[in-house]
Amino acid sequence: MKLPPLNALRVFDAAARHQAFGKAAEELHVTHGAVSRQVRLLEDSLGLALFERRNRGVFLTDPGRQLFDLTRALFEQLAVGLAKLSPPAADAPLVLSCEPTIAMMWLIPRLPEFQRIHPGVQVHLYAAGGPLDFAARGVDVALRRNDFEWDAALHAERVCEEWTGPVCRPGLPEAATAGPAGDAWGGAPALGSATRPQAWRQWSQASGMKPPRRAGPVYEHFYLSLQAAAAGLGVAIGSALMACDAVRDRRLAAPCGFVRDGSAYFLLSPRPCAEDPRAAAFLGWLRREAAASLREAGAAGAGPDQSVVS
Repeated sequence: MKLPPLNALRVFDAAARHQAFGKAAEELHVTHGAVSRQVRLLEDSLGLALFERRNRGVFLTDPGRQLFDLTRALFEQLAVGLAKLSPPAADAPLVLSCEPTIAMMWLIPRLPEFQRIHPGVQVHLYAAGGPLDFAARGVDVALRRNDFEWDAALHAERVCEEWTGPVCRPGLPEAATAGPAGDAWGGAPALGSATRPQAWRQWSQASGMKPPRRAGPVYEHFYLSLQAAAAGLGVAIGSALMACDAVRDRRLAAPCGFVRDGSAYFLLSPRPCAEDPRAAAFLGWLRREAAASLREAGAAGAGPDQSVVS
């Protein structure tokens, strides 16, 4: 079968991704009419209707959705392959995508130290979580927890394990002696997070301890639940990495210490970090900082019988 023009496929991919010809035109820096003509050319070439046009909008047909699955995979693979052929300039900034809460509460306060050690590597931070289109975002590396499946073509470097535990405002009842049969939380509610809905259950299974009996509000982001705990609104499940600075500064207390929750943090990249001196330097520093923070968290108010960071 004769392949349709590559440019028509590229225009179709943008239009399908946005579900709008106008937004595709903005992305490609062409006119709305040019997008419409290329899509029509592709439809004529294939003998298929790829979009249904109604009420001043466009919607993918079944053949259109099938083709979009193909073009999306094609252009992602092409972008990754081209990136491997073209190593970044040594003085180009390292563009890092990082989950927002760990970026705000752990990474950003430590970045000045990385810049001091590696003055030639500028880190540009992009806050995001979950799956990522590296090529479309212009991202070099991404710090993610393995709570989702990423593309098998990506290179994944393990940074550290995730440790979690209850955190609250200093002065709330001590919970280090709360055994399986008791509730020593003084009636404080268990704060939840929509981004980690199973956090309390996972901690309870790992630690053998019970959460507070009273359920509190569920916050949209992990960061908000930790801020609410610091404000005295209840007890939240905190990540050891994210809470270590607040525990050290006595803005939070971790009366039960932290236990492994079974997940881990990884640095993801389209090419091996060893092939990019900037990424290799950042990965080594990231591992050292994470290990130091986990050691510090393990010394912060952990109960004597708990499985804590050591």
